[in-house]
Amino acid sequence: MGPCDLRNALSKLAPSIDPRLLVGAETLDDAAALRVSDDLAILFTADFITPLVDDPHIWGQIAAANAISDIYAMGGRPLAALNLVGWPRELPTEMLGEVLAGGATAAAKADCLIAGGHTVEDREPKYGMAVIGLTHPDAIVRNRGLKPGDALLLTKPLGTGILATAMKGELADPDQVAAAIASMTALNRVAAEAALAVGVHAMTDVTGFGLAGHLSEMLGDDQQLGVQLSLAALPRLPGVADHMALGMIPGGAYRNRDAYGDRVEFASADQQQADMLIFDPQTSGGLLVGLHPESVASFEEQSAAGGIKVWQIGRVDTSGAIRVVE
Repeated sequence: MGPCDLRNALSKLAPSIDPRLLVGAETLDDAAALRVSDDLAILFTADFITPLVDDPHIWGQIAAANAISDIYAMGGRPLAALNLVGWPRELPTEMLGEVLAGGATAAAKADCLIAGGHTVEDREPKYGMAVIGLTHPDAIVRNRGLKPGDALLLTKPLGTGILATAMKGELADPDQVAAAIASMTALNRVAAEAALAVGVHAMTDVTGFGLAGHLSEMLGDDQQLGVQLSLAALPRLPGVADHMALGMIPGGAYRNRDAYGDRVEFASADQQQADMLIFDPQTSGGLLVGLHPESVASFEEQSAAGGIKVWQIGRVDTSGAIRVVE
């Protein structure tokens, strides 16, 4: 299902009028939020993926980190998860055990309990989690809330979709594979905590819709709100530029361009590179964070103290478009 199909399907859902539901499906936020008391809200989400790597343990780590990230993106603390599995009869159960062990490794790093799960027979292996987290109702971070003048920062390099395509074609070298795996298995915990500490205005994680798609969702329907995005400032995983030049572009990148391209303007002479990079679908990508410019230095310092590098990639303006410049 592409982004347009998803948005069309969600548009048919009747909006909830129950005041307990603080965040629903209307804005394609990263998780739903339910108020349970004046000082407690539950965040809940679900996500699963097909294999990106041959090693089942590493795949499990990536899938779990990817699912748990939605809780961090909403400003929450992961609490517990249920495994979600689709498994072909032909594959050994020992391999499934390795996948689940990988998921447990990532969950343990997030202090997230695994309380069980559900498995169905499927033609293609799939693994992920349904995750719940906790936060204060007033501390929920939405993907909406950007203000003109805000700085935009990204907490992981781009290119996992391109590198995954290269890996399937056995064109990625070991260092490139290692860099992609390290990025996808890393939790967004430190960056989320740093963003909360400095007063983040809006936040989301960059996953299947690509940078341009998730940024479009952050801008919403406000035709006055826009972004100037610096192509030179966009962080890239090793080898991404070379593999783009070889045409290692996943189909999801073209679907994202079809869905979100109307809001993107290219001032760059190297439009081909910008096009493929900003629409590349990510797996377990970084957080896209909107902050007041005066908060950037503190965010960078607090992230660095936890071993996380962040990149300032653009600024929010009133152009009504995502303008990609050099």
